[in-house]
Amino acid sequence: MSMLSINPANGELLNEFDNWDNDTLQEVLKQAGFMFPEWSKETPLADRCTLLKRVAGVLRDDEDLLAELITLEMGKPINQAKAEIEKCAMVCEFYAEHAEAYLADEMVETEAYKSFVSFHPLGVVLGVMPWNFPFWQVFRFVAPTLVSGNVVVLKHASNVPQCALAIEEVFRKAGFPDFVYTNLMISAVQVESVIRHPAVKAVSLTGSEAAGRKVASVAGSELKKCVLELGGSDPFIVSETADMPRTIENAVIGRFQNMGQSCIAAKRFIVDQTIADDFTEAFKQAVESYFKPGDPLDPETTLAPMARQDLLEELHEQVMKSVELGAKIVTGGYQLDRPGSYYAPTILTDVTSNMPAYNEELFGPVATILKASEPAHALGLANGSRFGLAGSIWTNDLATAETMARGMQSGACFVNHISFSDPRMPFGGVKDSGYGRELSYYGLREFCNIKSIWIDK
Repeated sequence: MSMLSINPANGELLNEFDNWDNDTLQEVLKQAGFMFPEWSKETPLADRCTLLKRVAGVLRDDEDLLAELITLEMGKPINQAKAEIEKCAMVCEFYAEHAEAYLADEMVETEAYKSFVSFHPLGVVLGVMPWNFPFWQVFRFVAPTLVSGNVVVLKHASNVPQCALAIEEVFRKAGFPDFVYTNLMISAVQVESVIRHPAVKAVSLTGSEAAGRKVASVAGSELKKCVLELGGSDPFIVSETADMPRTIENAVIGRFQNMGQSCIAAKRFIVDQTIADDFTEAFKQAVESYFKPGDPLDPETTLAPMARQDLLEELHEQVMKSVELGAKIVTGGYQLDRPGSYYAPTILTDVTSNMPAYNEELFGPVATILKASEPAHALGLANGSRFGLAGSIWTNDLATAETMARGMQSGACFVNHISFSDPRMPFGGVKDSGYGRELSYYGLREFCNIKSIWIDK
């Protein structure tokens, strides 16, 4: 088997890479295990922080090249690709600056002479990462995991092998020792053997619900910790008091950034029924006037391709099945007649609970609009999904918004701001969106042994 790097803007084969055989994989895992004591015990935290700062410098120095690689392999508009690289540099700097405080002993008041909680790395941690943010998804996991003293082996998505190799080269250029961060050139079927390897102590997966269930099953059978960041069907609640121009502008960004290929994208627009028709028309006009197809390497392009043709076809099937069951297409609903995997930004109304557009994650440029009679009804619709990653509420009534935010069944909720991830705040989901947290000091401690120490005289 091999990994194919294909440009989704034109279908051109960019490169091809052979998967490692199992002997190579086992040797790399053994070396990663050997490196753990040196990295965790013999490399001071201050030195690990210095190396992480160097990673930020390499990312910024090579931003143009790395961003172009993202665009070529998965179609992200070049401006968004550059922003992704900058965000990766920022998260490295964040943990380099805050790791010492986050990993400091926490004193606990007890009757003991001294009692405290200390934080110790687990060992080799496997990351299984997706293609939609091929650098950011990796770095938000890797930065805290490495700086805390763990060693990382990374299985990236098979359609972004050049991004995967480029990330490994970033760490090499920054001066990281060999086998502290290693990219695994393996297939999905080889992941189970990695999880079961005795050197591997934990796993973090960002990906589909199905992949999460498989990884959790294997990790559970080995009694190894896992963190899962899975799919989302984030609600975007619009009240009758919302600032409509601002809300529409953010609705376009929140749904269609990265061509809608984001677990944390707004997907279900739950709009107060008194303004639903006006919102729908304004949303339609904004979408149709903003998006123009073109080469994603051109900074002027606003409509880029989806990452793969099979993903486009799966999305279109979800749309068509929903239409067959009564959903209405306000705009879009078709693949563009041009080379590449371009799908027209789509808005659906009259969506009901028996449709794929209601029950499934739409991982692409498709928005659904639902009507709510009151705030309680809107919150009920928001919580009526098996997913629970994030959501947003748009209103001038901040007191009601805060109450609704507390009641939303999600890992995060934003008021008058689109959902996003920030190193200062924990990130993750509930229900079928997974468990565990990334970012903040919560994410830093996910792959630590949180040890209680009690000392009496």
